[in-house]
Amino acid sequence: MGKARICGPFLIGRVTVRASRRLAFELVSEEAIRELARTRLAFERLRPGQLRAVAAASAGRDVLAVLPTGGGKSAIYELAGLLLDGPTVVVSPLIALQDDQLEHLRAAGLSAIVLNSQQSAGARAAALVASCDSDTFVFVSPEQLANTETREALHRARPGLFVVDEAHLISQWGHDFRTDYMRLGAQAEALGAPVRVALTATAALPVREEISRRLGLRDPEVVVGNFDRPHIELSARRVGSVEEKRRELERAASELAGSGIVYAATHASAEAARDVLSAAGHRVTLYHAALSPRARHQAMTAFLDGSARIVAATVAFGMGIDKPDVRWVLHADPPPSLDAYYQELGRAGRDEREAHARLLFRPEDFAMARHLTARSIGDSAVAREAERLSTGRDVEELGRRQLTAALVRLVDLGAAAWEVDGAVRWTGVLSVPEVLRASAAETEREDEVERSRLEMMRRYAEHTGCRRSFLLSYFGQDYRGPCGHCDNDEAHVLQPAIAEPFAVGGRVTSDRWGEGTVQRYDGDQLTVLFDDHGYRDLLLPLVLERGLLRLV
Repeated sequence: MGKARICGPFLIGRVTVRASRRLAFELVSEEAIRELARTRLAFERLRPGQLRAVAAASAGRDVLAVLPTGGGKSAIYELAGLLLDGPTVVVSPLIALQDDQLEHLRAAGLSAIVLNSQQSAGARAAALVASCDSDTFVFVSPEQLANTETREALHRARPGLFVVDEAHLISQWGHDFRTDYMRLGAQAEALGAPVRVALTATAALPVREEISRRLGLRDPEVVVGNFDRPHIELSARRVGSVEEKRRELERAASELAGSGIVYAATHASAEAARDVLSAAGHRVTLYHAALSPRARHQAMTAFLDGSARIVAATVAFGMGIDKPDVRWVLHADPPPSLDAYYQELGRAGRDEREAHARLLFRPEDFAMARHLTARSIGDSAVAREAERLSTGRDVEELGRRQLTAALVRLVDLGAAAWEVDGAVRWTGVLSVPEVLRASAAETEREDEVERSRLEMMRRYAEHTGCRRSFLLSYFGQDYRGPCGHCDNDEAHVLQPAIAEPFAVGGRVTSDRWGEGTVQRYDGDQLTVLFDDHGYRDLLLPLVLERGLLRLV
C-alpha cells in the first residue's frame, strides 16, 4: 500500500523543491482500510459512514460527508490521504482548528504542516518545501489559497486529495457566510487534486446541494451519518414575555449543573442574558463578535478553564471550541433553522455523558429571526455588478456585503465565474436582462425555501410529539420515536401510529411544487421537502383524496 512518486525540480523564490505526480487509483478493500486505521491511527473500529467515505475517496470519487460532531470526520481525510498518492490539502477555517488537527496527526507519527497568516515568510517557505512530501497533510486557511505563491507551490506538489472542512460555510443557507469559501471550487480546480472531499457536521438537503454545486463535486458519494445523540435530553419552553424568558433563563441556570452555553440571536440579547445570570450570582462571561479580540480570548479562556461556568454568546462562539464536558446548551432565542440549532446544541455532551439542550421561545421571536437572517439580494446590486463585469466600466461602489451577495448570485447563475485569486470574470452565457430575470426568480425561490426552514424551526419548538424524531427526520434520518429522553415523551404526549402511503426518504412529485423528498409523518400531516419550494406540510387525507402526490 505504498505510494509511488515521480518528482521534478521547481523553484519558489530561491528554494528548490520537488513535485510529486499522482499515479492510478487503487481499489482498496474495507479490511485493508480497517487495518490501516488500526496500525497508523490506532482506531480499533470505524463507523459505517467513515468506512464508506474512505472507500469512495480512495477509489477516486468525490465525497460529501455529513457526520455529527464527534462523528470522526477527520479520520476520513486522514485515511484517504494515506491511500492516495500526493499530499493532502485540508482547508480549515480557524487557526485553533488547524492547530488541533496538526497536533493529532503528529501524535500519530504523520507528517503535517500549516500555512497561515501568523507565520513568517521564512516559516511559510519552509512549509511549502515540506508540502512536496507525498505523505504530508497541508492545513491551509481559505484566505491563503488566494496567495499566488502558495497556490502555485501546492499545484506543483500535485496533491491527491483536496478537503474542505466545515463545508457548510460555503452555503449562503448555512450557518455563516464566509466569502473566501465561495472561491474554493475554482481554487480546487487550479490545484488539480483529482479527488475532493467536503466535510460538515450538519447539512440538510438544500445545504448539501449548495455545497456540492459550489465546490464542483462530481457525482459525489453522499454519506450521512447517524445524527442521534441519545445522551442529550431535548426540551423547549414557550414563554409569554421577555421578562418571563429571563426568569426561565435564571431558573435553568440554577437547575442545570455543570458548564453551559447560552446562545442569543443578537449582541444585545447576549449581554442581557449575561446581566441576568450575573445578577443571580452565576459565574458567567460574555462572547460576541463586537468585543475586542482580547476580550473574546479572555472569555474563551475563562470558560475553558472553568473560572466561568457559563458563557452567554452569539453564534460567533463555538466553532473550534474543544470543551467536551459542556453539560447543557440553552437557546434564549430560536435559531433561523434546525441546521443551526443542531450544530449549536451539539456542543453539549461531547464526552458522551448526559447533557441537556433547551430552547426558550416566544411566538414573535420567529419574526425577529426571519428579519435577522434575510439574505435577499437586491436587484439593483445585481444589475450594477452585471453591468460592470459585462462592460468593464466603473459603476457606483457597493458595500462589501452587497457586493459579495451580488457576485455570488452572478456566479450561481453562470453569468460570471470565480478566478483563483478571488476576481470574477463575465462569462457571456447570459445577457444582462436575462441575468436580472433569472436573479429575481432565484431570489423568490430562496426566500421561499428560507421561510420554510424557519417554519420547521417553529414547528420543532411547538411540537407535541417526540422531539428527537422531529429533529432527526429533518436531516433525512427515519427515527420514529418515542425516544424517552425529551420533554414531550417524558410527559407521555405521544402521537398514534398512522398508515404511511409514501415511504420516508422516498421521492414524490406534485403538480404544484414539483419533485420532493418525504421527510416525516406527524399525525395526519405529511412533510415533504420540495426541491424548489422548501418544506411543505400537507394534510394526508386531502393528499390521498385528491391525488396531490405521486411516486417518482
